[in-house]
Amino acid sequence: MSSPTPSVFLHPSGSPRLAFASRKNQTLVKPRVSFLTNVKRRLPVVLSMTATEEGAVKSVLPGNGISIMVNGCTGKMGKAVIKAADSAGVNIVPTSFGSASEAGQTVEVCGKEITVHGPTERQEVLSSVFEKHPELIVVDYTIPTAVNDNAELYSKVGVPFVMGTTGGDRGKLYEAVEKARIYAVISPQMGKQVVAFLAAMEIMAEQFPGAFSGYSLEVMESHQASKLDASGTAKAVISCFQDLGVSYDMDQIQLIRDPKEQVEMVGVPEEHVSGHAFHLYHLTSPDETVSFEFQHNVCGRSIYAEGTVDAVLFLAKKIRLKADQRIYNMIDVLREGNMR
Repeated sequence: MSSPTPSVFLHPSGSPRLAFASRKNQTLVKPRVSFLTNVKRRLPVVLSMTATEEGAVKSVLPGNGISIMVNGCTGKMGKAVIKAADSAGVNIVPTSFGSASEAGQTVEVCGKEITVHGPTERQEVLSSVFEKHPELIVVDYTIPTAVNDNAELYSKVGVPFVMGTTGGDRGKLYEAVEKARIYAVISPQMGKQVVAFLAAMEIMAEQFPGAFSGYSLEVMESHQASKLDASGTAKAVISCFQDLGVSYDMDQIQLIRDPKEQVEMVGVPEEHVSGHAFHLYHLTSPDETVSFEFQHNVCGRSIYAEGTVDAVLFLAKKIRLKADQRIYNMIDVLREGNMR
């Protein structure tokens, strides 16, 4: 049985939708969540490359010295990234960080045995790996509570990283990276097509503020039970709706984590209950005569894993070019236009 294709839809209401709990007294929440933070919005521009830039692009193609260390390799997302990177020809360092209970474990992925180290030896191990692999890029798919400690560690050692883990104190995360002046791609959403949808939403919110004033909003997001926090993608989309004039509190997001509900109510295929992201945003006019639905459904993790590998290659190019900008997000990766 073939896996459902990841999908993004924008359509007027007319098809069956999920039943949502009634929500009253909605309030606006600021600041908004943005995937284009501190970046001037602009249409993509294709420029001819200089010889130096062209050489940098060629030099970061898989197999040309770039190595990655995937922290969180015991998790399904970490394993998916390793598989995608291996398929792309990127060198995988056989070292990873995990929890204290995972320390000493050996994880086999793609025929590679990866040793997991616990919290007490992280700085010494990372420094040693970085010395051995000077073009190392760390990929982080750990847990929300580890985001800030991990970022502090990467900053202290000076190793560039791609952060796909959600949660943590995002302000402190950016502050640590800016202070250390290391290169990083930070994005709670690595799926390139979903990120493109988010960028379009932000452009719409900027150009047509208040377009949905008075409309009510209902949001459902369904993820595997192991995802503890609300989706950063959902929060970003909601922030766009807030700028479009909709009053909504982030606490009103309907989180669905029960596998039975996911299959029977949401329509998640049983084989993807352990790895999926189904989001539905339903807007209704004040007089209830008009409604809109924005929906994006993703089964599996390949869309995020492939996007992560593109982010690694993008960051490697920026490092070799000694780019002035140090911190990037997936919008920057998309704008570069030379993804695989």
